Amino acid sequence: MLKGGLHGQPPKINKVHNLSEPLKEVIAKAKELYQFKLAYFAHSHDPPAYIVAAPGRVNLIGEHTDYTGGFVLPMALSQDYSCVVYGTGYMKTGKSTGETTIRIRFCSDHSENPDVIEERRISGFYPPPDESDERNWADYVVGTIIQYKDDLPKQGCHFELCFAIASSVPLGGGLSSSAALETSVAVFTECFMHDLAFSSADPKVDVAKERALRCQKAENEWAHSPCGIMDQMVVSKATEGELLLIDCRDYTTTPVPMKTGVGDKNPVIVVTNSLVSHSIADGEYGKRRAQCYEAVQAMQEVPLYHVLSLRDATLEDVKTAEGKMSDIIFRRARHVVTENQRTKEAKICLKLGTWDRLGELMNASHASLKDDFEVSCDEVDFLVDTAQKFDGVYGSRITGGGFGGCIVTLVQKQAVEGLIEHIQKEYKAKYDKVCPCFVTEPGPGARVLGIDMDCKPESDFFKDLPSVKKLREAD
Repeated sequence: MLKGGLHGQPPKINKVHNLSEPLKEVIAKAKELYQFKLAYFAHSHDPPAYIVAAPGRVNLIGEHTDYTGGFVLPMALSQDYSCVVYGTGYMKTGKSTGETTIRIRFCSDHSENPDVIEERRISGFYPPPDESDERNWADYVVGTIIQYKDDLPKQGCHFELCFAIASSVPLGGGLSSSAALETSVAVFTECFMHDLAFSSADPKVDVAKERALRCQKAENEWAHSPCGIMDQMVVSKATEGELLLIDCRDYTTTPVPMKTGVGDKNPVIVVTNSLVSHSIADGEYGKRRAQCYEAVQAMQEVPLYHVLSLRDATLEDVKTAEGKMSDIIFRRARHVVTENQRTKEAKICLKLGTWDRLGELMNASHASLKDDFEVSCDEVDFLVDTAQKFDGVYGSRITGGGFGGCIVTLVQKQAVEGLIEHIQKEYKAKYDKVCPCFVTEPGPGARVLGIDMDCKPESDFFKDLPSVKKLREAD
């Protein structure tokens, strides 16, 4: 029986010193869930437990360009906003001719019914749910693990995982809680697969890229969410201190450092949540994809045969084909083409530190998303307008799939506290809601944080946690 499969075992989690307090709290929550709901089912699993984290992400610029083969410039959130997977598992291989089986048990702190333990036994043909079926968060998890099935032997293998999930990434806020979930589950799965992980792929495979593609496929096919590659790619490949320019046609990535200097005018990134929840699986996102495809067809009728996707088009091409398009299709195409231009220029601004120009690009991006692509809403527009008018703000825009969610603001360091106070006051007065705001910086992507030898319920590792004390008093 084979246990944790990373070459060179990670450090014990209590020896890792660079974890933020918010991340430690999420780890503690995941461990509690495992110990009190899952450890009984994992009685045959020997320590250690593996602890994996994957961040949320915020897209600085480059919105609704990924599924047209364009450019995006996101970054992973700082480690305070992470999805954590804590659990155990094993893989047993032998001479048996029986069909390979995957057995998984898991639970989450965000489940609609926190008392439910999800369980799946996977062997042979195991299709995704029908598109008409009710959405279930567990489909993201199962769909991700299924992507690794072809790496296992066809016969004689039993692969078992038991894990708990806890997350501090806001749900429905456009910060890609789904990609954080998928990617953390993917890395956790790899921990117990040893050299078999990615064995069905090209031997020279870029593991982080392949992981992202698998997670995207899981979301497309198992959650029926037509997302592009951006979220999974940045969550899988991000490096601390750098944004990531992604070419969504060939999946090449370029780390982009954010030029810093000395002084209060250095930029800080602030994320503000409108508290208007969105889901890109609800239909409007799919409509935008279809409209972009229709724009390409119209250009080819001109004919502009070099335009195979909107990535290939110039603004001149869009104007040339305007007579072949409805007004809506024309505006959708204009947004994508100009957004690609803005994104490529933003990369240069980040390297040079030309923050005023970067802010102008962000402001133009929001105007285009609002008017041409029509994915904003009144609450988000109010937040963006309030931020853009505040002294010390370089630029502000909606981020994520749209239809609600968050805005991202580039602001001088000296103005951060004033901005947050002002924007929360104005939003409260207008909508009677306190919009959460937080400062973030480019963080690391999905990774194994460490291992925990004290994973059994009888461990006293977390005996002083208030929630544990309450449970013991109740007994």
